[in-house]
Amino acid sequence: MASVTYEHVSKRFGEVLAVNDLNIEIADKEFLVFVGPSGCGKTTSLRLLAGLEEITEGNIYIGDRLVNDVAPKDRDIAMVFQSYALYPHMSVYDNMAFGLKLRKTPKAEIERRVRESAGMLGIESLLDRKPKQLSGGQRQRVALGRAIVREPAVFLMDEPLSNLDAKLRVQTRAELSKLHQRLETTFIYVTHDQMEAMTMGTRICVLRDGILQQVDTPQNLYQRPDNVFVAGFIGSPAMNFFDATLVGTKDEMYVDTGTFRVKMTPDRTKTLAPYLGKEIVFGIRPEDIFDPQYSPPGITAAAVEARVDVTELMGAEVFVYLLTGSKTFIARVDPRTSFRVGNDVTVHFNMDNVQIFDRQTERAIR
Repeated sequence: MASVTYEHVSKRFGEVLAVNDLNIEIADKEFLVFVGPSGCGKTTSLRLLAGLEEITEGNIYIGDRLVNDVAPKDRDIAMVFQSYALYPHMSVYDNMAFGLKLRKTPKAEIERRVRESAGMLGIESLLDRKPKQLSGGQRQRVALGRAIVREPAVFLMDEPLSNLDAKLRVQTRAELSKLHQRLETTFIYVTHDQMEAMTMGTRICVLRDGILQQVDTPQNLYQRPDNVFVAGFIGSPAMNFFDATLVGTKDEMYVDTGTFRVKMTPDRTKTLAPYLGKEIVFGIRPEDIFDPQYSPPGITAAAVEARVDVTELMGAEVFVYLLTGSKTFIARVDPRTSFRVGNDVTVHFNMDNVQIFDRQTERAIR
């Protein structure tokens, strides 16, 4: 069991700065998820910890041990890759035992660890099969089992579910969370899928162009994003953004987008007062936009006129794409809604949950 610390870590590939001054402290037994778009530096950050890439600047610690110059095999980590990387000529048992055999682990101990891990993952009946006889989900479990038998201080996982179909991905996501609770080991997980990040991570580290944008709990990232990028990346469908101007007085303040105007709640006026008359970015999540017939009681609702452009029935909800002027935005509304394509409608914005960002810096205003 071990904590992990990235201390001012940077990585250059020629002129490209893949990771830029990364500072994170990952607690022992934590499940931390690196998330971000392709090319943001999340896999490179993982490979730096694994020792598969050399650090350009900074230090990485596993526990209290500086590992910059420690060989990958001596770092007490185990890694699961996007490709399962199983030996095709070996049985499942031998694939799982291979690393232990290289370390000259006693046979009885290898047997115990492999059987125990196979039982944990539900693959006891597959130990005599070859990888080609397994489904994608079974191969993924074998790759996980090969890492578990090592009993490492830290598990590193690089998009391990991306080759699975949607249903199996959801199932395996839950299994990984249960596995983390059972093993009580530090997990560091890389994904581009924010749903995976939100459902599994105790904390999430959002990266963009090699720069750490925010690291926080899933709930805080969702409710209190630090900037426009995090707000737009976390949540599905993504947050709606409107270029707007803050108008009115310190006591009665409005967001004016040019096509609609909504009043800010009194509790926000003090922090927003310095931005009166200035351009801002107004953000609201689709789930905070309601068909007035089904607005929940107790919210501070602001009415906005729009035209229904597209509707998508999702079963338990309807995604409604709305037009105001030339701007399209999306709402998640009650499936009983009477909204139909081409209708001119009124929607309610929940002003208690809106986000306001500085237009220049894109930082949240709080």
